[in-house]
Amino acid sequence: MPTNLMTELFTKASALPDDQQDRIAARVLAEIDDDLRWDRAFAKSLPALERLADRVLADHQAGETEQLDPDSL
Repeated sequence: MPTNLMTELFTKASALPDDQQDRIAARVLAEIDDDLRWDRAFAKSLPALERLADRVLADHQAGETEQLDPDSL
């Protein structure tokens, strides 16, 4: 079931000329596809990111890291 905001969007967009409706629909669909691609990419990289985070945490706990000064970048 669509949310109230989605229903409002559909109602307002439906009143527009066909070409504008198609442009809006294309943008929304592209945004959804982009979100799905990012979700899949992060899901695939999660094990590697977890290993990296564990390594960095171990390095930090072993005193092998330095304080970062953002102003020096």
